[in-house]
Amino acid sequence: MAQAKAESRRDDPNYQITNNNPIDVHVGRRVRLRRTLLGMSQEQLGDALSITFQQVQKYERGSNRISASRLWDIGQILDVPVSFFFDDISDDTAAHSPRRMKSGGLKDDYEENPADPMARRETLELVRAYYSIKNPNLRKRITEMVKSVATALPEEV
Repeated sequence: MAQAKAESRRDDPNYQITNNNPIDVHVGRRVRLRRTLLGMSQEQLGDALSITFQQVQKYERGSNRISASRLWDIGQILDVPVSFFFDDISDDTAAHSPRRMKSGGLKDDYEENPADPMARRETLELVRAYYSIKNPNLRKRITEMVKSVATALPEEV
């Protein structure tokens, strides 16, 4: 019975518009990215918003939509403008806005970046480790070393 109900929901043309919409997922990932870069836990963000960490998890997964006022509060807490949460959105993701899904998916004229390195966990870990080094001269030398190694390596095909 439950499976039949789930299948009938997926046949509903509004189901994909309102459930785990790719734009909601993108915004949630950007919340997670910024929170992680700041070294803030889901519990700390939840406390600052007066919500549970489970609700923060749902926002970050895109399971629950973030209202405009809540997104404003999150931006204030994470010290970024609201536009940060929509940065680097791909054409494919943008095509899944409810308006575009209803009209057949209009396209915008901007480059898609499917391999966004800022969305990777290893990037977040690297940035956090880098800024945990207190000595600015040492950080500068490490940056120079990494750049040197990157330019010395042959291009991967």
